[in-house]
Amino acid sequence: MLKRFVFVLVFMVVLLAGFGGRVSANPQDLGVAKALENTFAEVADKVGPAVVSISTVHTAKLKGGQNPFGNDEMFRQFFKDFFGNMPDREFQQRGLGSGFIIDADGYILTNQHVIEGADKIEVTLSDGRKFPAKVKGQDERADLAVLKINAKNLKALELDDSDNVKIGQFAIAAGNPFGIASKPTVTIGVISALNRSLPRAAYGDKDYSDLMQTDAAINPGNSGGPLVDIEGKVIGINVAIISTTGGYQGIGFAIPINTAKRVLSDLISGRKVLYGWLGVNVQDLDEDLAKQFGISETKGVLVAKVLSGSPSEKGNMRNGDIIKTFDGKPVENVRELLKLVGRAPIGKKVKVVVLRDKKEAALDIEVAQRPDELKEYAETELGNWRGLEVKISEKGGVVVTNVVPGSPTDEAGLRRGDVITEMNKKPIKNLKDYDDATKSAKGDVLVLTSRGYAVVKEEVKEEQKENEKQ
Repeated sequence: MLKRFVFVLVFMVVLLAGFGGRVSANPQDLGVAKALENTFAEVADKVGPAVVSISTVHTAKLKGGQNPFGNDEMFRQFFKDFFGNMPDREFQQRGLGSGFIIDADGYILTNQHVIEGADKIEVTLSDGRKFPAKVKGQDERADLAVLKINAKNLKALELDDSDNVKIGQFAIAAGNPFGIASKPTVTIGVISALNRSLPRAAYGDKDYSDLMQTDAAINPGNSGGPLVDIEGKVIGINVAIISTTGGYQGIGFAIPINTAKRVLSDLISGRKVLYGWLGVNVQDLDEDLAKQFGISETKGVLVAKVLSGSPSEKGNMRNGDIIKTFDGKPVENVRELLKLVGRAPIGKKVKVVVLRDKKEAALDIEVAQRPDELKEYAETELGNWRGLEVKISEKGGVVVTNVVPGSPTDEAGLRRGDVITEMNKKPIKNLKDYDDATKSAKGDVLVLTSRGYAVVKEEVKEEQKENEKQ
Protein backbone atom coordinates (compact mmCIF):
# COMPACT_ATOMS: atom_id res chain seq x y z
CA MET A 1 0.00 0.00 0.00
CA LEU A 2 1.24 3.49 -0.78
CA LYS A 3 2.42 5.68 2.06
CA ARG A 4 0.28 8.65 2.99
CA PHE A 5 3.06 11.10 2.15
CA VAL A 6 2.66 10.16 -1.54
CA PHE A 7 -0.41 12.38 -1.65
CA VAL A 8 1.63 15.33 -0.36
CA LEU A 9 4.34 14.68 -2.95
CA VAL A 10 1.83 14.54 -5.79
CA PHE A 11 0.22 17.75 -4.57
CA MET A 12 3.60 19.47 -4.57
CA VAL A 13 4.34 18.19 -8.08
CA VAL A 14 1.09 19.66 -9.37
CA LEU A 15 1.57 22.90 -7.43
CA LEU A 16 5.11 23.46 -8.66
CA ALA A 17 4.06 22.64 -12.20
CA GLY A 18 1.89 25.74 -12.12
CA PHE A 19 4.90 27.98 -11.78
CA GLY A 20 6.73 28.78 -15.00
CA GLY A 21 3.81 27.56 -17.12
CA ARG A 22 5.20 24.07 -17.74
CA VAL A 23 5.00 20.65 -16.12
CA SER A 24 8.10 19.38 -14.33
CA ALA A 25 9.94 16.76 -16.34
CA ASN A 26 11.54 15.22 -13.26
CA PRO A 27 11.18 11.45 -13.86
CA GLN A 28 11.09 10.71 -10.14
CA ASP A 29 8.14 13.07 -9.53
CA LEU A 30 6.26 11.69 -12.52
CA GLY A 31 6.92 8.18 -11.29
CA VAL A 32 5.31 8.93 -7.93
CA ALA A 33 2.26 10.44 -9.62
CA LYS A 34 2.02 7.49 -12.01
CA ALA A 35 2.20 5.00 -9.13
CA LEU A 36 -0.67 6.74 -7.35
CA GLU A 37 -2.68 6.90 -10.56
CA ASN A 38 -2.17 3.17 -11.11
CA THR A 39 -3.27 2.43 -7.55
CA PHE A 40 -6.57 4.27 -8.06
CA ALA A 41 -7.10 2.46 -11.37
CA GLU A 42 -6.48 -0.89 -9.68
CA VAL A 43 -9.03 -0.06 -6.97
CA ALA A 44 -11.61 0.88 -9.62
CA ASP A 45 -11.00 -2.43 -11.43
CA LYS A 46 -11.29 -4.35 -8.16
CA VAL A 47 -14.43 -2.64 -6.88
CA GLY A 48 -16.31 -2.12 -10.15
CA PRO A 49 -17.62 -5.68 -10.73
CA ALA A 50 -19.19 -5.79 -7.25
CA VAL A 51 -21.10 -2.48 -7.54
CA VAL A 52 -24.70 -2.77 -8.73
CA SER A 53 -27.44 -0.43 -9.90
CA ILE A 54 -30.80 -0.74 -8.13
CA SER A 55 -34.02 0.43 -9.77
CA THR A 56 -37.34 0.38 -7.92
CA VAL A 57 -41.00 0.74 -8.82
CA HIS A 58 -43.71 1.75 -6.38
CA THR A 59 -47.29 1.54 -7.62
CA ALA A 60 -49.72 4.00 -6.08
CA LYS A 61 -53.47 4.27 -6.61
CA LEU A 62 -55.34 7.47 -7.40
CA LYS A 63 -58.95 7.15 -6.30
CA GLY A 64 -61.62 7.53 -8.93
CA GLY A 65 -63.57 10.75 -9.12
CA GLN A 66 -60.53 12.99 -8.68
CA ASN A 67 -61.12 16.35 -10.27
CA PRO A 68 -59.02 19.39 -11.10
CA PHE A 69 -60.75 21.44 -8.38
CA GLY A 70 -59.32 19.47 -5.47
CA ASN A 71 -61.49 18.44 -2.50
CA ASP A 72 -64.07 21.22 -2.63
CA GLU A 73 -67.45 19.45 -2.15
CA MET A 74 -69.42 21.70 -4.53
CA PHE A 75 -66.93 21.29 -7.40
CA ARG A 76 -66.56 17.56 -6.70
CA GLN A 77 -70.33 17.08 -7.07
CA PHE A 78 -70.30 19.23 -10.22
CA PHE A 79 -67.50 17.10 -11.66
CA LYS A 80 -69.35 13.88 -10.76
CA ASP A 81 -72.65 15.05 -12.33
CA PHE A 82 -70.99 15.73 -15.67
CA PHE A 83 -68.43 12.92 -15.83
CA GLY A 84 -69.85 10.24 -13.53
CA ASN A 85 -67.78 8.01 -11.28
CA MET A 86 -64.27 7.61 -12.63
CA PRO A 87 -62.41 4.31 -12.11
CA ASP A 88 -59.39 4.14 -9.83
CA ARG A 89 -56.12 4.85 -11.62
CA GLU A 90 -52.63 3.61 -10.94
CA PHE A 91 -49.39 5.45 -11.43
CA GLN A 92 -45.82 4.33 -10.89
CA GLN A 93 -43.06 6.03 -8.97
CA ARG A 94 -39.55 5.00 -9.97
CA GLY A 95 -36.36 5.25 -7.97
CA LEU A 96 -32.65 4.67 -8.53
CA GLY A 97 -29.83 3.81 -6.19
CA SER A 98 -26.71 1.73 -5.77
CA GLY A 99 -25.57 -1.27 -3.79
CA PHE A 100 -22.71 -3.73 -3.61
CA ILE A 101 -22.31 -7.49 -3.46
CA ILE A 102 -21.24 -8.84 -0.06
CA ASP A 103 -21.55 -12.55 -0.85
CA ALA A 104 -20.85 -14.52 -4.04
CA ASP A 105 -24.30 -16.17 -3.81
CA GLY A 106 -26.12 -12.92 -4.61
CA TYR A 107 -26.47 -11.00 -1.34
CA ILE A 108 -26.37 -7.22 -1.81
CA LEU A 109 -26.06 -4.46 0.80
CA THR A 110 -27.69 -1.07 0.23
CA ASN A 111 -29.56 1.73 2.04
CA GLN A 112 -33.05 1.01 3.32
CA HIS A 113 -34.33 4.28 1.88
CA VAL A 114 -33.31 3.12 -1.62
CA ILE A 115 -35.85 0.25 -1.55
CA GLU A 116 -38.39 1.67 0.91
CA GLY A 117 -41.98 1.06 -0.23
CA ALA A 118 -40.91 -0.62 -3.48
CA ASP A 119 -43.24 -3.15 -5.11
CA LYS A 120 -40.62 -4.22 -7.61
CA ILE A 121 -36.82 -4.15 -7.36
CA GLU A 122 -34.42 -4.83 -10.20
CA VAL A 123 -30.64 -5.16 -9.86
CA THR A 124 -28.30 -4.52 -12.77
CA LEU A 125 -24.80 -5.96 -12.49
CA SER A 126 -21.72 -4.28 -13.90
CA ASP A 127 -21.75 -6.69 -16.87
CA GLY A 128 -25.27 -5.57 -17.81
CA ARG A 129 -27.19 -8.61 -16.53
CA LYS A 130 -30.48 -7.79 -14.81
CA PHE A 131 -32.11 -9.72 -11.96
CA PRO A 132 -35.28 -9.30 -9.92
CA ALA A 133 -34.39 -8.84 -6.26
CA LYS A 134 -36.08 -9.73 -3.00
CA VAL A 135 -35.65 -7.89 0.29
CA LYS A 136 -34.14 -10.31 2.81
CA GLY A 137 -34.10 -7.83 5.68
CA GLN A 138 -34.19 -4.11 6.36
CA ASP A 139 -33.46 -1.80 9.29
CA GLU A 140 -35.09 1.60 8.98
CA ARG A 141 -33.24 3.04 12.00
CA ALA A 142 -29.79 2.20 10.61
CA ASP A 143 -30.91 2.82 6.99
CA LEU A 144 -29.62 -0.57 5.85
CA ALA A 145 -31.11 -3.35 3.74
CA VAL A 146 -29.96 -6.66 2.28
CA LEU A 147 -31.27 -7.83 -1.11
CA LYS A 148 -30.98 -11.29 -2.70
CA ILE A 149 -30.75 -12.10 -6.39
CA ASN A 150 -30.69 -15.55 -7.97
CA ALA A 151 -27.07 -15.60 -9.13
CA LYS A 152 -23.89 -17.48 -8.24
CA ASN A 153 -20.12 -16.93 -8.34
CA LEU A 154 -20.39 -13.16 -8.12
CA LYS A 155 -17.56 -10.81 -7.22
CA ALA A 156 -17.98 -9.74 -3.57
CA LEU A 157 -16.21 -6.94 -1.74
CA GLU A 158 -14.19 -7.36 1.44
CA LEU A 159 -15.54 -5.50 4.49
CA ASP A 160 -12.85 -3.66 6.44
CA ASP A 161 -12.77 -2.48 10.08
CA SER A 162 -14.13 1.09 10.05
CA ASP A 163 -12.97 1.67 13.64
CA ASN A 164 -9.46 1.99 12.17
CA VAL A 165 -10.42 4.73 9.70
CA LYS A 166 -8.53 7.99 10.19
CA ILE A 167 -9.26 11.56 9.16
CA GLY A 168 -7.22 12.44 6.08
CA GLN A 169 -6.97 8.94 4.61
CA PHE A 170 -8.05 8.32 1.02
CA ALA A 171 -11.72 7.51 0.41
CA ILE A 172 -13.12 6.25 -2.89
CA ALA A 173 -16.89 6.36 -3.47
CA ALA A 174 -18.39 3.96 -6.00
CA GLY A 175 -21.93 3.86 -7.30
CA ASN A 176 -24.16 4.29 -10.28
CA PRO A 177 -25.17 7.97 -10.27
CA PHE A 178 -28.38 8.69 -12.20
CA GLY A 179 -28.54 5.06 -13.41
CA ILE A 180 -26.98 6.17 -16.69
CA ALA A 181 -25.23 2.88 -17.44
CA SER A 182 -24.48 -0.47 -15.86
CA LYS A 183 -20.81 0.40 -15.42
CA PRO A 184 -20.21 2.05 -12.01
CA THR A 185 -18.34 5.29 -11.43
CA VAL A 186 -15.70 6.10 -8.84
CA THR A 187 -14.83 9.42 -7.23
CA ILE A 188 -11.79 10.09 -5.07
CA GLY A 189 -11.38 12.17 -1.92
CA VAL A 190 -10.42 11.86 1.72
CA ILE A 191 -12.15 11.21 5.02
CA SER A 192 -12.93 14.75 6.19
CA ALA A 193 -14.39 13.96 9.63
CA LEU A 194 -15.71 11.14 11.82
CA ASN A 195 -18.67 10.77 14.22
CA ARG A 196 -20.81 13.28 12.34
CA SER A 197 -24.55 13.58 12.98
CA LEU A 198 -27.43 14.71 10.77
CA PRO A 199 -30.60 16.26 12.25
CA ARG A 200 -33.22 13.62 12.95
CA ALA A 201 -36.04 15.99 12.08
CA ALA A 202 -34.86 16.05 8.46
CA TYR A 203 -34.61 12.27 8.07
CA GLY A 204 -37.55 10.80 9.99
CA ASP A 205 -36.71 7.68 12.00
CA LYS A 206 -33.25 7.30 10.47
CA ASP A 207 -30.48 7.44 13.07
CA TYR A 208 -27.64 9.31 11.38
CA SER A 209 -25.65 9.94 14.54
CA ASP A 210 -22.28 8.32 13.80
CA LEU A 211 -21.38 9.02 10.18
CA MET A 212 -18.13 9.42 8.28
CA GLN A 213 -17.82 12.64 6.27
CA THR A 214 -16.00 12.64 2.94
CA ASP A 215 -15.33 15.06 0.11
CA ALA A 216 -15.48 12.23 -2.45
CA ALA A 217 -18.40 13.19 -4.70
CA ILE A 218 -21.63 11.42 -3.73
CA ASN A 219 -24.24 12.28 -6.35
CA PRO A 220 -27.92 11.27 -6.53
CA GLY A 221 -27.94 7.54 -7.30
CA ASN A 222 -24.79 6.91 -5.25
CA SER A 223 -26.82 6.08 -2.12
CA GLY A 224 -26.16 2.50 -1.08
CA GLY A 225 -22.85 2.26 -2.92
CA PRO A 226 -19.59 1.42 -1.15
CA LEU A 227 -17.02 3.84 0.25
CA VAL A 228 -13.68 2.01 0.05
CA ASP A 229 -10.09 2.63 1.12
CA ILE A 230 -7.02 2.64 -1.10
CA GLU A 231 -6.92 -1.17 -0.92
CA GLY A 232 -10.48 -1.50 -2.21
CA LYS A 233 -11.90 -2.67 1.12
CA VAL A 234 -15.30 -1.33 2.20
CA ILE A 235 -15.18 1.19 5.05
CA GLY A 236 -18.66 2.67 4.63
CA ILE A 237 -21.97 2.81 2.77
CA ASN A 238 -22.71 6.07 0.93
CA VAL A 239 -25.83 7.57 2.39
CA ALA A 240 -26.36 11.30 1.99
CA ILE A 241 -25.11 14.65 0.79
CA ILE A 242 -25.63 18.14 2.15
CA SER A 243 -26.44 20.39 -0.77
CA THR A 244 -28.43 23.50 -1.61
CA THR A 245 -28.88 22.33 -5.21
CA GLY A 246 -29.50 18.58 -4.80
CA GLY A 247 -26.12 17.84 -6.39
CA TYR A 248 -22.62 17.43 -5.05
CA GLN A 249 -21.16 20.42 -3.17
CA GLY A 250 -18.24 18.87 -1.32
CA ILE A 251 -19.93 17.30 1.71
CA GLY A 252 -20.98 13.65 1.66
CA PHE A 253 -21.65 11.08 4.37
CA ALA A 254 -21.32 7.33 4.78
CA ILE A 255 -22.49 4.81 7.37
CA PRO A 256 -19.45 3.09 8.91
CA ILE A 257 -19.28 -0.51 7.70
CA ASN A 258 -18.97 -1.75 11.30
CA THR A 259 -22.50 -0.46 11.90
CA ALA A 260 -23.69 -2.76 9.12
CA LYS A 261 -21.56 -5.71 10.26
CA ARG A 262 -23.28 -5.68 13.65
CA VAL A 263 -26.72 -6.27 12.10
CA LEU A 264 -25.77 -8.14 8.92
CA SER A 265 -26.63 -11.62 10.18
CA ASP A 266 -30.09 -10.43 11.25
CA LEU A 267 -30.71 -8.76 7.89
CA ILE A 268 -29.57 -11.79 5.87
CA SER A 269 -31.75 -14.15 7.92
CA GLY A 270 -34.74 -11.79 7.84
CA ARG A 271 -34.83 -11.28 11.61
CA LYS A 272 -35.95 -8.00 13.10
CA VAL A 273 -33.05 -5.87 14.32
CA LEU A 274 -33.51 -5.09 18.01
CA TYR A 275 -32.19 -2.02 19.83
CA GLY A 276 -31.84 -1.36 23.54
CA TRP A 277 -33.97 1.33 25.17
CA LEU A 278 -33.96 3.20 28.47
CA GLY A 279 -37.10 5.27 28.00
CA VAL A 280 -35.71 8.77 28.46
CA ASN A 281 -35.54 11.94 26.42
CA VAL A 282 -32.00 13.28 26.66
CA GLN A 283 -29.94 16.21 25.45
CA ASP A 284 -26.36 17.45 25.39
CA LEU A 285 -25.20 19.91 28.02
CA ASP A 286 -24.07 23.41 27.13
CA GLU A 287 -22.47 26.02 29.39
CA ASP A 288 -25.77 27.69 30.31
CA LEU A 289 -27.39 24.38 31.30
CA ALA A 290 -24.29 23.27 33.22
CA LYS A 291 -24.39 26.52 35.17
CA GLN A 292 -28.05 26.02 36.06
CA PHE A 293 -27.27 22.55 37.43
CA GLY A 294 -24.28 23.80 39.37
CA ILE A 295 -21.57 21.92 37.50
CA SER A 296 -18.47 23.23 35.77
CA GLU A 297 -18.18 20.92 32.74
CA THR A 298 -20.44 20.03 29.83
CA LYS A 299 -19.50 16.34 29.67
CA GLY A 300 -22.43 14.04 30.31
CA VAL A 301 -26.01 13.71 29.09
CA LEU A 302 -28.93 15.59 30.63
CA VAL A 303 -32.16 13.66 31.22
CA ALA A 304 -34.97 15.92 30.03
CA LYS A 305 -37.84 13.48 30.56
CA VAL A 306 -38.28 10.02 32.04
CA LEU A 307 -41.09 8.29 30.16
CA SER A 308 -43.90 6.76 32.18
CA GLY A 309 -43.57 3.00 32.67
CA SER A 310 -40.10 2.95 31.13
CA PRO A 311 -37.05 1.03 32.40
CA SER A 312 -35.57 4.32 33.61
CA GLU A 313 -38.65 5.17 35.68
CA LYS A 314 -38.52 1.70 37.26
CA GLY A 315 -34.80 2.24 37.92
CA ASN A 316 -35.49 5.53 39.77
CA MET A 317 -34.01 7.88 37.17
CA ARG A 318 -35.33 11.43 37.40
CA ASN A 319 -35.68 14.50 35.22
CA GLY A 320 -32.56 16.61 35.61
CA ASP A 321 -30.21 13.67 36.24
CA ILE A 322 -26.94 13.93 34.32
CA ILE A 323 -25.77 10.56 33.00
CA LYS A 324 -22.02 10.14 33.44
CA THR A 325 -21.46 6.42 32.76
CA PHE A 326 -23.43 3.56 31.22
CA ASP A 327 -22.46 -0.03 32.00
CA GLY A 328 -19.03 1.10 33.16
CA LYS A 329 -18.31 3.20 30.07
CA PRO A 330 -18.00 7.01 30.25
CA VAL A 331 -20.66 9.05 28.49
CA GLU A 332 -19.78 12.52 27.21
CA ASN A 333 -22.63 13.25 24.79
CA VAL A 334 -25.95 12.00 23.43
CA ARG A 335 -24.33 10.29 20.44
CA GLU A 336 -22.20 8.09 22.70
CA LEU A 337 -25.14 7.22 24.95
CA LEU A 338 -27.41 6.26 22.04
CA LYS A 339 -24.72 4.00 20.63
CA LEU A 340 -24.11 2.26 23.98
CA VAL A 341 -27.80 1.79 24.80
CA GLY A 342 -28.71 0.67 21.27
CA ARG A 343 -26.07 -2.07 21.34
CA ALA A 344 -26.82 -3.26 24.89
CA PRO A 345 -28.42 -6.74 25.10
CA ILE A 346 -32.17 -6.71 25.73
CA GLY A 347 -32.91 -7.71 29.33
CA LYS A 348 -29.43 -6.94 30.65
CA LYS A 349 -29.25 -5.04 33.94
CA VAL A 350 -26.73 -2.23 33.64
CA LYS A 351 -25.35 0.23 36.14
CA VAL A 352 -25.97 3.84 35.19
CA VAL A 353 -24.11 6.48 37.18
CA VAL A 354 -25.83 9.87 37.27
CA LEU A 355 -25.09 13.24 38.83
CA ARG A 356 -28.06 14.35 40.93
CA ASP A 357 -27.95 17.56 42.96
CA LYS A 358 -24.15 17.57 42.44
CA LYS A 359 -23.80 14.08 43.96
CA GLU A 360 -23.25 10.80 42.14
CA ALA A 361 -25.92 8.11 42.31
CA ALA A 362 -25.66 4.58 40.90
CA LEU A 363 -28.85 3.19 39.33
CA ASP A 364 -29.58 -0.38 38.22
CA ILE A 365 -31.67 -0.29 35.04
CA GLU A 366 -32.80 -3.22 32.90
CA VAL A 367 -32.41 -2.50 29.18
CA ALA A 368 -35.68 -3.04 27.29
CA GLN A 369 -36.46 -3.44 23.60
CA ARG A 370 -37.00 -0.14 21.85
CA PRO A 371 -40.71 0.19 20.91
CA ASP A 372 -41.57 0.56 17.23
CA GLU A 373 -43.46 3.75 17.98
CA LEU A 374 -42.78 6.16 20.82
CA LYS A 375 -45.79 8.17 21.96
CA GLU A 376 -45.32 11.90 22.28
CA TYR A 377 -47.17 14.43 24.39
CA ALA A 378 -50.64 15.26 23.08
CA GLU A 379 -51.88 18.87 23.12
CA THR A 380 -55.48 19.35 24.24
CA GLU A 381 -54.23 31.51 27.25
CA LEU A 382 -52.00 33.06 29.09
CA GLY A 383 -50.28 36.41 28.43
CA ASN A 384 -46.84 37.09 27.05
CA TRP A 385 -43.81 36.21 29.24
CA ARG A 386 -40.44 36.93 27.64
CA GLY A 387 -42.05 36.45 24.23
CA LEU A 388 -43.99 33.30 25.15
CA GLU A 389 -47.72 32.59 25.05
CA VAL A 390 -49.21 29.34 26.40
CA LYS A 391 -52.43 27.44 27.09
CA ILE A 392 -53.27 24.39 29.20
CA SER A 393 -52.18 20.96 27.97
CA GLU A 394 -54.53 18.00 28.34
CA LYS A 395 -51.75 15.81 29.75
CA GLY A 396 -50.32 18.23 32.28
CA GLY A 397 -48.18 21.30 31.93
CA VAL A 398 -48.79 24.14 29.51
CA VAL A 399 -48.37 24.09 25.74
CA VAL A 400 -46.63 26.91 23.86
CA THR A 401 -48.99 28.59 21.41
CA ASN A 402 -46.73 31.39 20.19
CA VAL A 403 -43.09 32.51 20.41
CA VAL A 404 -42.23 36.09 19.48
CA PRO A 405 -39.32 36.16 17.00
CA GLY A 406 -36.15 37.56 18.57
CA SER A 407 -37.50 37.26 22.12
CA PRO A 408 -35.56 35.56 24.96
CA THR A 409 -37.70 32.42 24.62
CA ASP A 410 -37.11 32.34 20.86
CA GLU A 411 -33.35 32.64 21.41
CA ALA A 412 -33.54 29.86 24.01
CA GLY A 413 -34.99 27.57 21.35
CA LEU A 414 -38.58 27.25 22.56
CA ARG A 415 -41.05 26.53 19.79
CA ARG A 416 -44.80 26.42 19.22
CA GLY A 417 -46.13 23.04 20.42
CA ASP A 418 -43.54 22.58 23.20
CA VAL A 419 -45.09 21.43 26.47
CA ILE A 420 -43.59 23.08 29.57
CA THR A 421 -43.58 20.83 32.65
CA GLU A 422 -41.01 22.56 34.90
CA MET A 423 -39.61 26.01 35.55
CA ASN A 424 -36.55 26.43 37.77
CA LYS A 425 -37.00 22.75 38.75
CA LYS A 426 -40.54 23.36 40.06
CA PRO A 427 -43.39 21.38 38.45
CA ILE A 428 -45.80 23.16 36.11
CA LYS A 429 -49.08 21.24 36.15
CA ASN A 430 -51.50 23.97 35.12
CA LEU A 431 -51.86 27.63 34.17
CA LYS A 432 -51.75 28.75 37.81
CA ASP A 433 -48.38 27.06 38.36
CA TYR A 434 -47.08 28.70 35.19
CA ASP A 435 -48.47 32.11 36.14
CA ASP A 436 -46.92 31.93 39.61
CA ALA A 437 -43.58 30.80 38.19
CA THR A 438 -43.37 33.55 35.59
CA LYS A 439 -44.37 36.28 38.04
CA SER A 440 -41.66 35.29 40.50
CA ALA A 441 -39.02 34.56 37.82
CA LYS A 442 -35.86 36.64 38.02
CA GLY A 443 -32.67 36.37 36.01
CA ASP A 444 -32.05 33.27 33.87
CA VAL A 445 -34.83 30.68 34.10
CA LEU A 446 -34.36 26.93 33.57
CA VAL A 447 -37.33 25.61 31.59
CA LEU A 448 -38.11 21.93 30.99
CA THR A 449 -40.15 21.19 27.87
CA SER A 450 -41.23 18.02 26.08
CA ARG A 451 -38.08 18.40 23.92
CA GLY A 452 -35.64 19.04 26.76
CA TYR A 453 -34.17 21.78 28.92
CA ALA A 454 -33.65 25.39 27.87
CA VAL A 455 -32.27 28.45 29.64
CA VAL A 456 -34.39 31.57 29.08
CA LYS A 457 -32.36 34.73 29.59
CA GLU A 458 -33.75 37.75 31.39
CA GLU A 459 -35.49 40.18 29.08
CA VAL A 460 -33.57 43.39 28.41
CA LYS A 461 -35.83 46.45 28.62
CA GLU A 462 -35.76 49.09 25.88
CA GLU A 463 -34.29 51.69 28.29
CA GLN A 464 -31.44 49.31 29.08
CA LYS A 465 -30.80 48.75 25.39
CA GLU A 466 -30.63 52.50 24.81
CA ASN A 467 -28.23 52.95 27.75
CA GLU A 468 -26.02 50.14 26.43
CA LYS A 469 -25.79 51.92 23.08
CA GLN A 470 -24.64 55.20 24.68
